[in-house]
Amino acid sequence: MEEFTNRLLKILESKNLSASQFAEKIGVQRSSVSHVLSKRNKPSLDFIIKISKTFEDISLDWLINGHDNHNSTEIRKEISSSPPISKEIKKVDLTEKELEKIVFFYTDKTYKIFKN
Repeated sequence: MEEFTNRLLKILESKNLSASQFAEKIGVQRSSVSHVLSKRNKPSLDFIIKISKTFEDISLDWLINGHDNHNSTEIRKEISSSPPISKEIKKVDLTEKELEKIVFFYTDKTYKIFKN
């Protein structure tokens, strides 16, 4: 847990944010940040996800494990700079095919799977 606290401190320093500003930016209470920084509490999964969604330049692998994986950062950059996917609907002959699943991807980076 001490390692996570050190990484959190690095984020605060690199983003030039106080603990209060950081808490407001990721949408948690100031006490949540304070408890993690003081090592009173371990960060919750929700806490980590909020950091990851707010600071897309921070690798989730680095945040959780401390691994400096440049590839994940590059992949995130590549995905965010990719041209938008066409919204054109193409007709597909489904008479001889069995539907397995449909996946909807939303602009907020969530998805929903419908299985047959």
